[in-house]
Amino acid sequence: MDKNFQEEQFTGIIKFTPPLYKQRYQFVKDLVGKYKPKKVADLGCADCTLLWMLKFCSCIEVLAGLDICTSIMKEKMHRLSPLPVDYLQPAERSLTVTLHHGSVAHKDPCMLGFDLVTCIELIEHLEESELKKFPEVVFGFMAPSIVVISTPNSEFNPLFPGVTLFRHPDHKFEWNRVQFQSWALETARRYDYSVEFTGVGHPPTGMENVGFCTQIGVFVRKHPQTSESAQSEKPTEGVYKTVFEAVYPSLKDEKYLQNAVVSEVIFTAQIIKRSLLDCVMSEHEEYNDDPTERKSKLQPSMNCFSDNLGKLVVEKSMEPIVNGHVVYIPLTTIFSFPKVNQLCGTFEKLRKLIAGKVTLSSDGSAVMFNTEHENEEN
Repeated sequence: MDKNFQEEQFTGIIKFTPPLYKQRYQFVKDLVGKYKPKKVADLGCADCTLLWMLKFCSCIEVLAGLDICTSIMKEKMHRLSPLPVDYLQPAERSLTVTLHHGSVAHKDPCMLGFDLVTCIELIEHLEESELKKFPEVVFGFMAPSIVVISTPNSEFNPLFPGVTLFRHPDHKFEWNRVQFQSWALETARRYDYSVEFTGVGHPPTGMENVGFCTQIGVFVRKHPQTSESAQSEKPTEGVYKTVFEAVYPSLKDEKYLQNAVVSEVIFTAQIIKRSLLDCVMSEHEEYNDDPTERKSKLQPSMNCFSDNLGKLVVEKSMEPIVNGHVVYIPLTTIFSFPKVNQLCGTFEKLRKLIAGKVTLSSDGSAVMFNTEHENEEN
C-alpha cells in the first residue's frame, strides 16, 4: 500500500494546500536547490514520486532509490526512464537513476558516497530491531553530508477524527515532538552531525500548540569524511538487488556531443546558406540577370543578412561565398555562433567532431553545399 494513501483519507478532513505529501517532497526539492547535491538517495522510495521530481534538478547526477517492496517501485518506475526528447536534446549533465530492493537495516556499498539521503515517512514503518540498526547504517556507514528524516507528529493526531492510534496500519509507532527530537539529537551526537527541526502541514488557527502535522529533522555532518574513515569497515559484498537502472544521454558522452554538434553545424550553415541564396536571387533581379553586371564568384553584401547574422559574419571577416552551384560557409563563421561555440569550446574541437560527418571544402575550412538540385526543385 502507498504510504501516502492512508494519510490522505485523514488529511482530507483538514485541508492541506498543497496536499501534505507534496509539501514534504517540495521541502526536499527546496533543500536540493539550496545545497546542490550531486548524488541523492531516497530510502523508502515507494512509488518513486520523489525521485521523479528530483531527476529534473540540474545539479543531480546520481539518483538512487531503496525500498523493501519491489511491487510498489515497479508500478511507476518507468517514469524514471529517459524520454525521446532526452535523446534528441541531451543535457549537459550526466544522470544515472538506480532502484534497489533491500532493507535500510542492511549495509551495501552501493549506497556509499552520497551527498544527500532522504528518509521521508520511513522510520515509523520500521520494526524495533530495524530502527535500532537504522542510525548505524545511515549515519555511520553511508555517512552522507546531509540526511533528511520526516515522520508523523502524534500530537497532531487528535485533530483527525478517524485516527484512533496511528495514521497508517503499517506504522509501528508515531512519536510526539519530544520523542522525535530526543532520538534525533542523540543520533546526531553519536555520529557527529548537527540537526535542525522544522516541519510541514500547519495546524488550524488556534491549535498552533500541536505543531506541524509532519515533523522534519535536517541533519548536517559537522566534519568532512576522511578517506581513512570512509574506507574503514566498509563491506565489499552487496546485499541489495538492483531492479532498475537508467543512464541518461549526456553531452559529456562524446557520441551524443558529436551528434549535437553536427546537427547544430548543419542547422546553422543551412540558415546562412538560405540567407545567402535569397540575397543572390535579389541581386540577379537587380541586374536583370545580365552576366556582364555580375561577378562569377559572388560575395554578397552584408545587407543580405539579418542584423545578428550579418554582425557575426563581419566580425570574422570571412564571408560566405557562392561559386556556381556551390555555397561555402566558413567554419570560423559557424563557430562564432553562440550555440556552436558553447558546445565545442574550441575551434579545434569543432573540426574534430565534424570530421567525416559534414561535407567540407578541399582545405577543410568551410562547410560546402551543392545547390544544383535545390535550384531544379525550386
